[in-house]
Amino acid sequence: MEENTKPEEIDTLMQELDREQAYRRLGGIRKIIICVVSVAFCLFQLYATLSGRIPAQILRASHLAFVQFLAFLLFPATKKMSRSTLPWYDVVLGLIGAACWMYIVTNFSALASRAGAYTAVDIAVGSVAIVILCESCRRLVGLPILIIAICFIIYAFVGPYMPGFLNHRGYKFQRVVSHLFFNTEGIMGTPIGACSTFIFLFILFGALLEKTGIGQFFIDLCNAIAGGASGGPAKVAVLSSALLGTVSGSSVSNTVGSGSFTIPMMKRLGYKPEFAGAVEASASTGGQLMPPIMGAAAFLMAESLGLSYITIVKAAVIPAILYFTGIFITVHLEAKRLGLKGLPKEQLPKFLPLFLKKGYMLLPLVIIIVSLCIGRTAQYAALMGILSCLAIGVVTSLVDIIRGKKPRFTFKDLLDVLCSAARNILSVAVACGVAGIIIGIVTLTGLGLKLGAGLVSLSHGILFLTLLFTMISSIILGMGAPTTANYLITSTITAGAIIQLGVQPLAAHMFAFYFGIIADITPPVALAAIAGAAVAKAKPMKTALQATKLAIGAFIIPYMFVFYPQMLMIDAHVLSLLWILLTAIIGMFGISAGLEGYAIKNLSIVERILFIAAGLMCIIPEQRTDIIGLAAIAVLIVFEIIRKKAMAKKAVVG
Repeated sequence: MEENTKPEEIDTLMQELDREQAYRRLGGIRKIIICVVSVAFCLFQLYATLSGRIPAQILRASHLAFVQFLAFLLFPATKKMSRSTLPWYDVVLGLIGAACWMYIVTNFSALASRAGAYTAVDIAVGSVAIVILCESCRRLVGLPILIIAICFIIYAFVGPYMPGFLNHRGYKFQRVVSHLFFNTEGIMGTPIGACSTFIFLFILFGALLEKTGIGQFFIDLCNAIAGGASGGPAKVAVLSSALLGTVSGSSVSNTVGSGSFTIPMMKRLGYKPEFAGAVEASASTGGQLMPPIMGAAAFLMAESLGLSYITIVKAAVIPAILYFTGIFITVHLEAKRLGLKGLPKEQLPKFLPLFLKKGYMLLPLVIIIVSLCIGRTAQYAALMGILSCLAIGVVTSLVDIIRGKKPRFTFKDLLDVLCSAARNILSVAVACGVAGIIIGIVTLTGLGLKLGAGLVSLSHGILFLTLLFTMISSIILGMGAPTTANYLITSTITAGAIIQLGVQPLAAHMFAFYFGIIADITPPVALAAIAGAAVAKAKPMKTALQATKLAIGAFIIPYMFVFYPQMLMIDAHVLSLLWILLTAIIGMFGISAGLEGYAIKNLSIVERILFIAAGLMCIIPEQRTDIIGLAAIAVLIVFEIIRKKAMAKKAVVG
C-alpha cells in the first residue's frame, strides 16, 4: 500500500463516509456489555431460524428490541461527538427503545385478545417506540428517508385538506400509531420480516467470510487471472470488486476496503487518480448487482414480490454481466489508449498453485449457489454457508496447530464475527423499520395507488416518460441513503405506476433497484465515488463524473429489461438469451469506445458519435436494430484498422 493510503487514514475515511463504520470504539466493561448483547442477539437469531418455533410478530419485535438497544449504545448522536465515551442518556434511550418492543413480546397474548381495542398505555408505548426509531434512523441512516417518513405520517392526519387525488378522510392519532406499531403492515411488516430472518443470516455469513481471508484470496485470484493483461490492476479491481461487492453489500466499504490495494496499483501503472478511483467506485457499487448475494435489497425484492430468491438471482445474471462488461471494456480501451502494460509476471501469483492451495475458500459461495439452484430456501442456503465457513475456520486452525503455527481462526475471531454481524445489521434494520412506516401509511391511506395513478397521469401514460421519472426519483432518493431504504421507498411509490402500464412486476422492481444503487456514484452526492477519490487523492467531482461514464451500462440496461423482460429470464429461450447477450456486449463495446474516444486508435468527434449510435442500436433488443448496429460497428472497426495502417505507412515513409 502506498504511503498516502495509510490504514489510519482509511479508517477515518470509512467513518466519515460510511455511517455503519461511525460507531463507538469503547473499552472496559462497556465493551464487554456490548459484546455480550451482540452475541446474545446473534444466538437468538440463529435459534429462531433453526427452531422455527417463534411466532413472526414476537421474532420481529425481539429483533427490533436488540436493534434499538445496540443502536444507541454504538452510535453517537452526531458525527462530532466522541466515539470513546457513552453518555448516560444514550443508555436510557436504548433501554426505553428496547422496552417498547419487548412490550409486544411480553403482552402478546393480551394484545391479540384485545383484537384492536388498544388501551391508552398501548398507544403511549407505540408513540414512544416510533419516536425512538426515528431518532435511531437519523443517527444510523440519515435524514432523507426520515424526512420522507415524517411527511407520510403528517399526510395520514391532513388527508381531508389535501388537493385532488391526494385527498382522503384522515385518521386519528390512535389509529395511526396502532397501525404502525402493532400491525404487520407497519413497522413490523415485510421489510423487518426479511431483515430478521435471511438478511441477518447473510450478514453473519459475510462477516465470517471476511475472517477467513476470502477478500485477499479474491484479489490474489483476480491478479492471477488479469494482472498481466493490459492495464492489469484496473481489470483486477473490476473483477475483485465484483466478487467482494456481492458479499459485502456496501458500495462505500467495498470501495475503501479493496480500493486501498487496487487504487495505488492502478496509479503506479499510469492511470490518472480520478480514473483509478472511478474504476474502483463503479465496480464496487455494481457488486450489489452481482449474484449470488446482491445485498439486502434483493432479499426484500423477493419478499415483496412473493418470489423465490433464486428467481431474483437468475434475473440479475445477464444485467450484471453487461454492467461489468461495460466497465471492463472501458478499462481495457483506456489502457490501450495510454499504452499501459500489465504487472510483471514475477509479481503475480500463479493461478493453478493458488487455486490448489486456497481454492477451498470458494466452497461457501459454491454451497450457497448450489443450495439455491436445487430449490432450497434462502435461510437454508445462508445456514449452509455459515456452517461451511465455520468448518473451514476450524479445520485450518487445527492444521495450523498441528504444524506448530498460530491458528488462523480462534474463539476470539468468532466473537468478533458475531459482534460485527450484530453491528452491521443495525442500519439495515433501522432503515427497514422506517421504510415500514412509509409502507404502513401507504396501505392505510391507499396512497400507493394514488401516487401510481398520479405518476401515470403526469407522464400521460407514456411508458418511457414514467420510467424516466422513476429513474430520476430513484437517483435523488438514493443520494446519501442506503440501497435498502432507497429500494423500499421507490418500489413502494413508483414501481406500481410502471406495473400499471403493463410492465412485468419483477422488471419494475429491478428497475428501481438498479437506479437506487447507482446513486452511490452519481453526482452530486456519489458517496462511493467520493470514497474512491479520497483513497486515490483525486478530485471528488471529476471522479464521480468518470465513474458515471464507466457505469453507463447501468443507465441503459434497466430500460432494456423493462422493454424486453426475457433479459431477466422471464419466459426466455436459451438461444434468444445468447443472442441478446452477444449483441448487448458488442453494443457496450460501441458505447464504451465512443465515450472513451478510442477503439483501434483515437476517435474523432464524428466517429465517437457513430460508435455510440451503433452501440445503442445493438443494445435495443430487436433483430432489425441488432443487424444494423452490428453492421455499423463492423464497418467502423474495419475503417479504423485501414486508417491506422495508412497512418503507420505514412509514418514509416516520412
